[in-house]
Amino acid sequence: MAISSYSSPTLPFLMLLLLITNCNIINANGCYTSIISFGDSLADTGNLNQLASKSNSQPPHFLFPPYGETFFHKPTGRCSNGRLIIDFIAESLGMPLIPASQDVRENSFIEKGQGVNFAVAGATALDSSFHEAQGVVNPYTNASLGVQLEWFKRWLPSICSTASDCKNILRNSLILMGEIGGNDYNHAVIAGKPIQELKSYVPLVINTIVSAINELIELGAETLVVPGNLPIGCSAAYLTIYYGYDKVEYDNTTGCMTALNKFAEWHNELLQTALNQIREVHPNVNIIYADYYNAAMQFFSSPEKYGFTNGALKACCGGGGPYNYNPQVDCADPSSTTCAQPETYANWDGLHLTEAAYNVIFKSLFQGTYTTPQFNSVCPTSNVQARGASSNLVQSS
Repeated sequence: MAISSYSSPTLPFLMLLLLITNCNIINANGCYTSIISFGDSLADTGNLNQLASKSNSQPPHFLFPPYGETFFHKPTGRCSNGRLIIDFIAESLGMPLIPASQDVRENSFIEKGQGVNFAVAGATALDSSFHEAQGVVNPYTNASLGVQLEWFKRWLPSICSTASDCKNILRNSLILMGEIGGNDYNHAVIAGKPIQELKSYVPLVINTIVSAINELIELGAETLVVPGNLPIGCSAAYLTIYYGYDKVEYDNTTGCMTALNKFAEWHNELLQTALNQIREVHPNVNIIYADYYNAAMQFFSSPEKYGFTNGALKACCGGGGPYNYNPQVDCADPSSTTCAQPETYANWDGLHLTEAAYNVIFKSLFQGTYTTPQFNSVCPTSNVQARGASSNLVQSS
């Protein structure tokens, strides 16, 4: 059963108003008063965890150990062994970790300048009705980008009394638009859809992302980071699904599947073209493209250079096989195995990356040159080093 729920704004949102909209608040980063996030498992900090607990659905496997073992020392709903890119962004800007919107609604502890995260693991850009019409059922959630945006619009009036106040909040917030869209392809591939059929999805996915961006701009957003797709041809899950196919071509340098990576590149090219069009219409809005693809290709091309001595293709946690991924034996299953040193692996569970890999991508994007325009040119004070596991940072659960 797909999971998606959201109730009317309640007292916790009013508490959040006092914390993130106080005119006297000056954040350490000097750029943003909060972070507002949308997306899927690459950004979810606990929403599916909370949604699953309120339903009769079987809890997803990533709500069990060894997920979260490296940094949080317990599962938090993050699909990794530790922190995600959004966590490193918050740390680098001197902010607390961004709470899941469901945690905010349940009156979890909120710190000033923290923001809120609407991302849900398994979420797609296109609505579930589209995928169901293609014969693809999302096993995790129906919280598509459109659903997340509706949650956001329902939440926003609870933290601002006038349209002007709302615009002011968004003007001073960093909006993270995903990554979103990858699951529109992931779920379809796992369901057996051919890549040629998925090509027809791409313009629809891009248009959905663009529509959400335009709506947020109309509401007052002025700085939006929009990630592209990862090199899915390097995914342990895909490498396993297509393992042994005669017609599959591999990159001799990386071992990744050429056709799937070209597909991801095409998605990213269409997305960048669309973002350029938004920039022309809204020249005063900072539309920042985050090149997840090439930031990740650094360690797929040269894993040992980044400390991944056990490679970038084989999963740390999984059910065996050439890439330690088995769709019948998830990470956290009693029969799965987990590596002793996840920091030496780029891939965590076949579909998601390790904290160490996400940290490389974060540094390349937000402290490096893999964003267009460069993030440091928009927020020049963002070079604070992300804090390590020994930090006194309040850890979100």
